[in-house]
Amino acid sequence: MANNDLQLRSGIVGGTFLSTILNITFNDILFTIIMAVIGAVVSFFVSCLLRKMFSSKNKY
Repeated sequence: MANNDLQLRSGIVGGTFLSTILNITFNDILFTIIMAVIGAVVSFFVSCLLRKMFSSKNKY
Protein backbone atom coordinates (compact mmCIF):
# COMPACT_ATOMS: atom_id res chain seq x y z
CA MET A 1 0.00 0.00 0.00
CA ALA A 2 2.80 2.43 0.86
CA ASN A 3 4.53 1.75 -2.46
CA ASN A 4 1.33 2.57 -4.36
CA ASP A 5 0.97 5.82 -2.38
CA LEU A 6 4.56 6.78 -3.22
CA GLN A 7 3.97 6.11 -6.91
CA LEU A 8 0.81 8.20 -6.87
CA ARG A 9 2.55 11.12 -5.14
CA SER A 10 5.56 11.02 -7.44
CA GLY A 11 3.25 10.89 -10.47
CA ILE A 12 1.30 13.91 -9.29
CA VAL A 13 4.44 15.92 -8.47
CA GLY A 14 6.16 14.92 -11.72
CA GLY A 15 3.11 15.75 -13.82
CA THR A 16 2.64 19.10 -12.14
CA PHE A 17 6.32 19.94 -12.59
CA LEU A 18 6.38 18.99 -16.27
CA SER A 19 3.15 20.80 -17.11
CA THR A 20 4.45 23.93 -15.38
CA ILE A 21 7.82 23.81 -17.12
CA LEU A 22 6.22 23.40 -20.54
CA ASN A 23 3.95 26.43 -20.04
CA ILE A 24 6.67 28.91 -19.02
CA THR A 25 7.50 31.23 -21.91
CA PHE A 26 10.45 33.51 -22.56
CA ASN A 27 8.23 36.53 -21.88
CA ASP A 28 7.45 35.19 -18.39
CA ILE A 29 11.15 34.77 -17.63
CA LEU A 30 11.98 38.23 -19.00
CA PHE A 31 9.17 39.82 -16.98
CA THR A 32 10.40 38.11 -13.82
CA ILE A 33 13.97 39.33 -14.41
CA ILE A 34 12.82 42.91 -15.03
CA MET A 35 10.63 42.93 -11.91
CA ALA A 36 13.49 41.52 -9.81
CA VAL A 37 15.84 44.25 -11.02
CA ILE A 38 13.26 46.96 -10.30
CA GLY A 39 12.66 45.53 -6.83
CA ALA A 40 16.38 45.40 -6.07
CA VAL A 41 16.93 49.01 -7.20
CA VAL A 42 13.98 50.31 -5.18
CA SER A 43 15.10 48.35 -2.12
CA PHE A 44 18.62 49.76 -2.42
CA PHE A 45 17.43 53.37 -2.65
CA VAL A 46 14.96 52.99 0.21
CA SER A 47 17.66 51.50 2.44
CA CYS A 48 20.02 54.37 1.54
CA LEU A 49 17.29 56.90 2.30
CA LEU A 50 16.47 55.29 5.64
CA ARG A 51 20.16 55.12 6.55
CA LYS A 52 20.52 58.85 5.86
CA MET A 53 17.41 59.69 7.85
CA PHE A 54 18.43 57.73 10.93
CA SER A 55 22.13 58.58 10.84
CA SER A 56 21.43 62.32 10.72
CA LYS A 57 19.22 62.06 13.82
CA ASN A 58 21.96 60.31 15.79
CA LYS A 59 24.47 63.12 15.16
CA TYR A 60 22.40 65.77 16.97
